Amino acid sequence: MIRRVSRGVVLALVFILALAACGGNNQEEPGASDANAAGEKPSSLIIATGGTAGTYYPLGGGIANLIQEKAGTNATAQVTGAAVENMRLISDKEVDLAITQGDIADYAAKGTEMFNDGAVGNLQAIGALYQETIQIVVSEKSGITTVSELKGKKVSVGAPGSGTEVNARQILEAYGLTFDDLSTERLSFGDSAKKMQDGGLDAAFVTAGAPTAAINELAATTGIKLLTIEDDKVKAITDKYKYYSQQIIPAGTYPKQDAEVKTVAVKAIMSVRAELDEQLVYDITKTIYENTEPLIAINAKANEIKTDNALEGISIPLHPGAEKYLKEKGVIK
Repeated sequence: MIRRVSRGVVLALVFILALAACGGNNQEEPGASDANAAGEKPSSLIIATGGTAGTYYPLGGGIANLIQEKAGTNATAQVTGAAVENMRLISDKEVDLAITQGDIADYAAKGTEMFNDGAVGNLQAIGALYQETIQIVVSEKSGITTVSELKGKKVSVGAPGSGTEVNARQILEAYGLTFDDLSTERLSFGDSAKKMQDGGLDAAFVTAGAPTAAINELAATTGIKLLTIEDDKVKAITDKYKYYSQQIIPAGTYPKQDAEVKTVAVKAIMSVRAELDEQLVYDITKTIYENTEPLIAINAKANEIKTDNALEGISIPLHPGAEKYLKEKGVIK
């Protein structure tokens, strides 16, 4: 009985105080609304990246360093299973920022493909970073010259549940092939390269910024060929899946690569938890887009990190902090 009466008294007092706050004085204290609207400001940010053999991890590490130096907030890059896992880490609030593919972010926000068990409701974008190239790598010894010739061959289609796995399925679809037509393995970039080097794999799909460390090493030691996707197949893929665009891998990107290779790409984007503070995300966005030199030194793909390209491949909402910055730069009118 005492506990019940006490609760009633507390609720009554809360109600009276709420009325007093709403009535009587219509003027808020300076900064009160800003304080109420403020988001989370972690003392240390965690950036979800990918495996050490890809592009996400080294670039994520570079971005973490920039945030520490320029934005005054501690940040660390975390090795992860890359794009798909990163979306789940955002959903669970285990990380604060995450590099992912534009198509994977779209699936996560809409609750489709590998996220059909539930959409990621707190997912927002900072902006696009660079083109992630779908690279179809075959060993020199395999004799494979076209995507059609992958039928019946030992092919890694990416780690289980990865963005690469979905890319591989969608590209094979344009050729009338499914995973059932191949002898598939689901391996990371590094494991794919190692198995190809050992002769246990004919080909591998790799979705990453080119050049990719794992492919670079394989090209130098074992010898590889990158398969071209023909014009009609590029059109079929880009017409059906709007987050793809045509991409050229220039000659000389990898050792002994004498000719350019035509393929498709999706955008790598920087995503963020919606709960983070607007000013914090503004500072992070400004830091990334205005300090690319150290990132270019890590990987030439960072040359593509420009405000003019910031909205390319973005289908999820921007974080208000990123939106504020891009409006200031005239990217958003």
